[in-house]
Amino acid sequence: MRPNVVLWVYIGLLIIGGLIGYFKAKSPVSLIMSVAFGIALALCAAGIIARVAVADALLGALLLVFIMRLAKTRRFMPAGLMLALTAAALALVITG
Repeated sequence: MRPNVVLWVYIGLLIIGGLIGYFKAKSPVSLIMSVAFGIALALCAAGIIARVAVADALLGALLLVFIMRLAKTRRFMPAGLMLALTAAALALVITG
């Protein structure tokens, strides 16, 4: 699968997750961070920012965030799911 397609799918899932966090848990931070990372990743996918270094770094940072969230909550949803999706996206972007 092409790295840009992977990024666009991941961006959509990231923003949907932020919206769910906002509406379900009343967390504006979830929405703000998902949109901020989504915009940065969209700039990489669109070729405005160098995709290779920046997208990898952003996905790596998100991977660490979701690892910390999962360790803190010890619940699979939502941190575990986003951890798995982020790891898959990072692997596909790196190998793509």
